Amino acid sequence: MIAGIDLGTQGVKVLLFDRGLQAAGRAFEGYPTRHPRPGWAEQDPADWEQALGRAAHRAAREAGVDPAAVEAVGVTGQLDGCVAVGRDGLPLHPCLIWMDRRAGIRLPAGTAARLRSEGGVNPDPGHLAAKARWLREQVPACTAAACFHQPVSYLVARLTGERVWDHGLASISMLYSLHRRDYDPGFLEAFGLSRGELPRIAGAEEPAGALSQEGARLTGLRPGIPVAVGTGDDYASPLGAGMTEPGGVACISGTAEVVGGLCREPLLDPAGLVETHCYPGGLFFIENPGWLSGGAVAWLAGTCGLADAQSVARLAAGVPAGAEGVLFLPALSGAMAPEWIPEARGCFYGLTAAHGTGHLARAVLEGCAFAMIDVVGRLTGLGVPAGHIVLMGGAARDPLWARIRADASGLPVLRVTEVDTAPVGAAMLASVAAGLHPDLRACAAALPAARERLEPDPRSSAAYSRSYRAYRRLFECLRPMFARAGEEGR
Repeated sequence: MIAGIDLGTQGVKVLLFDRGLQAAGRAFEGYPTRHPRPGWAEQDPADWEQALGRAAHRAAREAGVDPAAVEAVGVTGQLDGCVAVGRDGLPLHPCLIWMDRRAGIRLPAGTAARLRSEGGVNPDPGHLAAKARWLREQVPACTAAACFHQPVSYLVARLTGERVWDHGLASISMLYSLHRRDYDPGFLEAFGLSRGELPRIAGAEEPAGALSQEGARLTGLRPGIPVAVGTGDDYASPLGAGMTEPGGVACISGTAEVVGGLCREPLLDPAGLVETHCYPGGLFFIENPGWLSGGAVAWLAGTCGLADAQSVARLAAGVPAGAEGVLFLPALSGAMAPEWIPEARGCFYGLTAAHGTGHLARAVLEGCAFAMIDVVGRLTGLGVPAGHIVLMGGAARDPLWARIRADASGLPVLRVTEVDTAPVGAAMLASVAAGLHPDLRACAAALPAARERLEPDPRSSAAYSRSYRAYRRLFECLRPMFARAGEEGR
């Protein structure tokens, strides 16, 4: 058996797979996110560890196997968090997770341009380097931190005792050069960090080390089994959907929605809508790292007193394409498309007394699809192959979500059989690290095929084309409001 662990925003998932990468058991355990101030978002790594132990036990029980039968472990999870640890490897402060915006960006002249041209990333307070500097400057306990981790590398270190992360995690830190395939001395200096305060860099499918006695205590698994270096969920999710070659666009809908495509070369976007990150197997993932999408659906459900996301979808299904003129701008935590504007805020537009909750529900689903179209358009403009959309994550469970994506984009949509593809990707990495499969392509060949292919409906596509143009006009009209919000926030 192989264990795939996904350390997500809302909780940890553990899936157990046989050697043929068929799922045998699964479990989910949630944990809280704390928001001490507006724009701040923290999680306690102790909550991750406690949830992991419970989930691993339940997954083994569901699979009907002894935990000792697990032969390898792979870890994936949320990107862009920052955990400062002491020499004992234990956290000195809660993790500043990906949605935390407190750090701000201060850079020497010319560094911002180099981050785009050499690092492939936008200067952004969400990335690890800014958060590590903030922790060092603002939290006395973190002044002498021994290492700054992302959540995945923190968990791997707790399981193995090894401080290591893959090129994908390194490439989103603002400390990495795509061309050197290593840390960039200028970026390290700009953020006041040293190589010794960061994990070493290795391939995602390489062994990080063996499961230690402490790792065995945390998971209930047998000590000594190999643990893969692992990678972030932005990369593990398309990998777990079988994407090991360029051709399709990954649309990963969780709390946030990630949209990106694979390329053999590190293509760079001078406008900065998409970033360029390293991908397992030596490819590059050209991606927008996401806006609140599933999170926006959950917000609407809570605001309107609806039971869950399925209730939102049922209401949306009763409203025609275009939501009868209601538009939603999916910027509840800042805009990520059609431009990155952290000060932007979400809104509904076009409401009349004739509209109801169903129109709001439909507008939220369509607004997230329009942001996806912004990114797909940029990918194709850069020359990234984008012949179809591979839909994964929670949205792949919902036929309406998939239908909207196909009709709005004009591209076929493939819905994967296993929607929780991130732990599948983690298991693939573990399988290669343990020598159970020769490489990631062999792992992908063993996965089930996509269960459904949806072709776009030309009639609905025409309605969405009109709504999309209105959505872009709305964004332009609100641009002065975004600028004013930024000025007032300074």
